[in-house]
Amino acid sequence: MKTILKATGVAALLMLGACGGNADDKAADNIEAMTENRADALDAQADATGNEQVSDMLEDRADNVREMGDDAADKADDNDDARVEQQVKNQM
Repeated sequence: MKTILKATGVAALLMLGACGGNADDKAADNIEAMTENRADALDAQADATGNEQVSDMLEDRADNVREMGDDAADKADDNDDARVEQQVKNQM
């Protein structure tokens, strides 16, 4: 009986460790918000320009920023590494 209780306790601790709520989850949310804001600003610039080539370039850049943000957020969450947020800030 004691062995079953110990095994259940260990399993519960392992499950708690795997279920998020850590700094990496907050960092992933921050990364997504930061890159989405930057991409929205680039889209606004694209809309404001009268030059179609510049507009296309800015829209492509916005798409790249969004993709980079999604990838970085996944990396922070998957690797349980909140430091990725600072790396993204440095890139922007």
